[in-house]
Amino acid sequence: MRMSSDAVPVESLRVSAYRIPTDVSCESDGTLEWTATTLVLVEVQAGGVHALGYTYADTATAALIRDLLADVVCGRNVMANGAIWAALVASIRNLGRSGVTAMAIAAVDVALWDLKARLLELPLVTLLGGVRPAVPVYGSGGFTSYSTAQLERQLAAWVADGITRVKMKVGRDPDADVRRVGAARNAIGPDVELFVDANGAYSPRLAMLQAERFAESRVTWFEEPVYHRDLGGMRFCREHAPAGMDISVGEYGYAPTDFTRILDAGAVDVLQADASRCEGITGLLVVDGLCEAKTTPLSTHCAPALHAHVACAAKRVRHVEYFHDHARIERLLFDGALVPVDGTLRPDPTRPGLGLEFKHADAAAYAV
Repeated sequence: MRMSSDAVPVESLRVSAYRIPTDVSCESDGTLEWTATTLVLVEVQAGGVHALGYTYADTATAALIRDLLADVVCGRNVMANGAIWAALVASIRNLGRSGVTAMAIAAVDVALWDLKARLLELPLVTLLGGVRPAVPVYGSGGFTSYSTAQLERQLAAWVADGITRVKMKVGRDPDADVRRVGAARNAIGPDVELFVDANGAYSPRLAMLQAERFAESRVTWFEEPVYHRDLGGMRFCREHAPAGMDISVGEYGYAPTDFTRILDAGAVDVLQADASRCEGITGLLVVDGLCEAKTTPLSTHCAPALHAHVACAAKRVRHVEYFHDHARIERLLFDGALVPVDGTLRPDPTRPGLGLEFKHADAAAYAV
């Protein structure tokens, strides 16, 4: 029987972390190398119903949730999850409202939204108020550590699966970047959109030189061409980029003020935000409101299984990043993780909440 909207106290909160190796020995982008990804899982219970949320962070995030945030949440009314979010933000005042603290709040907030929707026996998108039944994705990977052949195979496979936008990493070697972008274009054909992400590796002037060279391969999206906090440099890139090439940044936004600064600086054509970093689904909806006020498109960053429902409810969302590492982990560890069909993610209306169940037995080997 569907629960009423009366007060339902959160009975328990449990947190765990899992470190999953990459599927190749090492991956890299323009400014970082990694060999594994850590998923921090939050499980909550109320009214006899179990729910979950997660972020991609570090074990320090799990410690913060266990040692501080769990006490803030337990006993509070999950139906008033906005009030819980405000209490979580207040609780980390002396720690700073970014990085680990924001990601910890994000994992908890996602779990509370999942719990509320499950108590009401509704898919999360229905609870949030759907704007669209499905959301487009872009395939994302193309790491700088890949050989040209690996790059071509990955991007071409997404296109073969019906995805019409793909993104690759650049930033290690400017000349090699141009050659790899050309190879990517040849692999995906003339009609698929090609995105690049420099992860802040270039200076503003080098970024714009590269943009002109990438334009020859019809690149339509240039993400983090310069360091993400250099909003003057981002605006320079936006003002000087070739026609038809969108400039984007925002994945390292944590609090609403971070996104306000980006928008007020005129630094982007499309703002990015990540609910696993920007204080959860509540935080992402705040960012969507900022984009609505500025008539700026929004794209969600990584964690596709986490974003599918909220992206279908956000007014300004253009697409969801179907990031290779996270999509692989979500298929590995969650039952119900969506896969793109005809280039879109479509939430399952028969599954309440996020529609995800964690595979504890499968995850046990990765526990940290």
